[in-house]
Amino acid sequence: MKRNAIFGLVGLLIILVVASGCISSSSTPNENASGGPPEDKGYGKGVGEDVDVSTLPAENLSQDEMAAILYMREEEKLARDVYLTLYNETGLTVFRNIEKSEETHMDMVLSLIEKYNLTDPVEGLGIGEFASPEMESLYNELVERGKTSKLEALKVGAYIEELDIKDLNEWLEKVDNQDIRVVFENLRKGSENHLRAFVNNIEKNGEKYSPVILSEEEYSEIVGPN
Repeated sequence: MKRNAIFGLVGLLIILVVASGCISSSSTPNENASGGPPEDKGYGKGVGEDVDVSTLPAENLSQDEMAAILYMREEEKLARDVYLTLYNETGLTVFRNIEKSEETHMDMVLSLIEKYNLTDPVEGLGIGEFASPEMESLYNELVERGKTSKLEALKVGAYIEELDIKDLNEWLEKVDNQDIRVVFENLRKGSENHLRAFVNNIEKNGEKYSPVILSEEEYSEIVGPN
């Protein structure tokens, strides 16, 4: 009797453990693995976004390298500001998630500015405010486009990521400092992730996205055949 009772107790414990595992691994149909809604799938950081540029050697800055750092600081702010504004306008969580990632991108570029004792072009500026009139004009234009509909807002997001990728590709041809290249290559990886996220959301809304800035070949390498 004692042996049967022990076996019965062990069997009951096994059943409880298995049941507990099934419950903890389940998720609601409306959430992904990270706990967010399905529209959030695909957004994310670039590989190595936590890179510490202070551990890499400081090298002499060329004029192109200085211009690249300052320009990308503003362009990453453009992305962050537009996404934050469009999140408030549309309520689409994908904008909120990617806006947080763009804040990280801004910090990565700021680490280069501080390392080389450059003047931060966006210090003290609010949402939608830029040192460059061209960047401020682009912000206003993209926000106005994005406010027309949720689908158009997602297209604005895809456009900004295309722009980021194009500009980073061009700057990477002009810079050779190791720390700048590491930061810019990681920014590009993040932008590729974000582009895939926006395209995924556009397609979920029943529309096919075609690249506006990147070539079909470049776009296909990132997102897949169009």
